[in-house]
Amino acid sequence: MRTFSIQCRKCNHKETYVQPLKSCPVCGGTWIDARYNLKALQPTETKQNWKAALKTRGASIWRYRELLPIQNDDNIVTLGEGWTPLIRAVNLGQMLGHPNIYIKDERQGPTGSFKDRQAAIAISVMKEAGIREAVVASTGNVAIAYSAYGARAGIKLWVFVTSSVPADKMREVALYGSEVIKVAGTYDQAKHIANEFADSKNLFLDRGVKAIAAKEAMKTVAFEIAEQLGAIFNHQDPSAFNGDQYPWATPDWYVQAVSGGLGPIGVMKGFAELKEMGMVEKMPKLACFQTSGCAPMAISFHKGLETAENVDNPVTDITTLATGVPGVAYEALRELIQEYGGTIDAITDAEAFQALHLVAKMDGLSVEPATAVAFAGLFKMIREGKIQPHETVVINCSGHTFPVEKHIIGDHYTRDMDLSLHSDGESSSRQEGILTALEELDSRVQRIAILEDNPDAARLIRRILQAQGDFLIEEANNGLDGLELIQKTRPNLVILDLMMPGMDGFDIVEAMKADRYLKDIPIVVVTAKELSAIERDRLNGKIKALLQKGSFMDSDLLTDIKQALP
Repeated sequence: MRTFSIQCRKCNHKETYVQPLKSCPVCGGTWIDARYNLKALQPTETKQNWKAALKTRGASIWRYRELLPIQNDDNIVTLGEGWTPLIRAVNLGQMLGHPNIYIKDERQGPTGSFKDRQAAIAISVMKEAGIREAVVASTGNVAIAYSAYGARAGIKLWVFVTSSVPADKMREVALYGSEVIKVAGTYDQAKHIANEFADSKNLFLDRGVKAIAAKEAMKTVAFEIAEQLGAIFNHQDPSAFNGDQYPWATPDWYVQAVSGGLGPIGVMKGFAELKEMGMVEKMPKLACFQTSGCAPMAISFHKGLETAENVDNPVTDITTLATGVPGVAYEALRELIQEYGGTIDAITDAEAFQALHLVAKMDGLSVEPATAVAFAGLFKMIREGKIQPHETVVINCSGHTFPVEKHIIGDHYTRDMDLSLHSDGESSSRQEGILTALEELDSRVQRIAILEDNPDAARLIRRILQAQGDFLIEEANNGLDGLELIQKTRPNLVILDLMMPGMDGFDIVEAMKADRYLKDIPIVVVTAKELSAIERDRLNGKIKALLQKGSFMDSDLLTDIKQALP
């Protein structure tokens, strides 16, 4: 049986863990942390390296079980959580000029969010303590994850949610057999009622970030990132187990949206333990983002406050981030940022939904609105120059966006095709009618020519156009072929790189302006070249827009295109 200690954040009282505590027995403090004998895991001349042992263990959070708060492996409740992919954001990275952006894809968990880690350890702790009935408050993801794991462990759950939680999520919670109590109020009010209910029934209350299970669960994100980045930095497959084959590594930045603050607090605890054991060399900087409709931490941080000012009435469509009373979690996050660097900032719902669309359309990831808040925050920091192009960034993709809510995508996302209009008459006429209808589905009327010799850059521009408009796109990868394409097709717009083989972009611009059939075609230049004054003068008055590669968003390009098109 493994042993570990628990420590009170308030008075530093420390004792051997026996069972979950509601508060410190000395001072009554409610924030309890787990502490391990980290030196015992370091290699010696007679003892195997802990990292080496990981090579033989499976793909789950339990590969790190010596640093998790379960004493007996027989009490582990698992649905295969953990070891989620670490994916490079190829198109977003190229668009932003930051090639080292990685996404920790927590959508791959058993119930589709990073809360599966929390549920696995919290329910395992309950099982080990002999708890058969418990109470939890949630904005959605915790309710689903705890209910799934509770069902597997045979633990009855009373789940308190706000009425703003989508009905589909409530139904999934009920499907697992949990009792769902919908509170017509804020999340903080739901937590208060859950607490009173647990006290009145003498039931175990899950206390989230204040308890050991939740924080210990989230630090497994750090363990996996460090192990996976170590493989990536050595040009290896991050999905394969690293163990002790390559040095583990930390990113320069860890980015996550926060509600109560649990995620990054646990992740930073994980990196700190790895650093103490000598398994990584540094700690990452921390960037946390909230929705501006409920941003007590961001507001308090920018005011320089030591304790958070509460938000009594959250106003946001992103309900999973609607914690208005962060309490001591804010203090913990603020201390981490003061020590290691970073920020807490706010993002509007509109900015988040725009980022949600962009991530889906550019890199094929359908993320939950909370994750979109993190991405919007990342975009903001890059634009402000706070994250440098050479820095490695890991962003927590905390969950999926299913079901896609109406306010995210609206009503006008389909093209309707009514076959009944073509059901009468001869078979040949009916077939012709269907073909006509199919043609109408693809009624692209604006022709755009992309002249770009870098295939990745061409793909990025093409993807931005495909995702945002009905354009007929044609491409050429050298200057001579590009000019011939323009002469042949006479597009409505030319998107042009300046540095191409055969004939550079400057010569193409001048050739077009000298041709009476081509001179009025608008040109948008997208280039990585730093232009001299003479080069800028060659383009002056001849192009509609100039964009620098790696420093524009999709909206910048689309705005220039819309302004340039006749």
